[in-house]
Amino acid sequence: MNIAVHTPDRTNFPNLALMKISAWHKAQGNNVEWFNPLLSNSYDQIYSSKVFTFSHCDPYLPDDERVEKGGTGYQSTRVLPNEIEHRAPDYSLYNVSAAYGFTTRGCPNKCSRCIVPQKEGNIRANADIEEFWDGQKDLILMDNNILAHSHGIKQLEKISKLNIRLDCNQGMEAKLVGKAEAKLLGNIKWSRIRFACDRQTQMKHVARAVSLIRHYSGKKGKYFVYVLVGDRNLPANDPDGIQDALARVEFLRKLDVDPFAQPFRDYKENLEPTEIQRQFARWVNRKQLFKSCSWEEYNQHQKKAPASATGKLKSLLEVA
Repeated sequence: MNIAVHTPDRTNFPNLALMKISAWHKAQGNNVEWFNPLLSNSYDQIYSSKVFTFSHCDPYLPDDERVEKGGTGYQSTRVLPNEIEHRAPDYSLYNVSAAYGFTTRGCPNKCSRCIVPQKEGNIRANADIEEFWDGQKDLILMDNNILAHSHGIKQLEKISKLNIRLDCNQGMEAKLVGKAEAKLLGNIKWSRIRFACDRQTQMKHVARAVSLIRHYSGKKGKYFVYVLVGDRNLPANDPDGIQDALARVEFLRKLDVDPFAQPFRDYKENLEPTEIQRQFARWVNRKQLFKSCSWEEYNQHQKKAPASATGKLKSLLEVA
């Protein structure tokens, strides 16, 4: 059989589902390649995986029974069959050197804006790292809440004894970091440690987690903290949630960790970020800007005509 894999997402991040599908089909002796619209009629089956709802659909993708679609971007709750889910990914599909996988699936939290509870349910054990790791120096875990399950903790304990550089790219829940967890995390070789600070009530948990890990590791460490910008039902005096997000961002600045702003999207109701939310995220995430000018300076500059930009701020904006 001639198999094609496809994604309309414009990102360099590997699509794990497609890598597993490719691995399974190659094990059956099938040919697997990236979808080419010029060769569309030659494929026996086409798998399209779409992660982001804002990704545009591919007009060249056939609309027939050969095409199987999955992923959050297609608003699909389909999951891979066990014989595909529990298979080492085909890393050659993206020519990546790191290992990718989930040790747990699901999440105990029921955040209304998140599709994980609907798609995957409550948190549960999924796999041992050796199911998808085979000696690579870098390991990317995509668990939604790895600290919330004993199996996830056991996998982190195993990783701490190996010379692996780890990235839990969906972030960890800072509230779950006590002394024991901080000791464990402090013994791991991290590319960066990720948390989320989506509400001001989480600030104290992030501060405590960072302080504890720094204490037990003896290192300043690289921290990356997701910051949600906006939400439902915001107050009239902060309709886009900018002031609330700014308070969290400035708190993280003082904590000496890197914030990463994510404008609010509602996948269920197709709500898109406002322009000022996008501008705020650009200011936070372009570190040269973030470290060189305040939000007020950046926002005022954006309100002016480009021709009026002068001096240091103009040059910084042009470079960024």
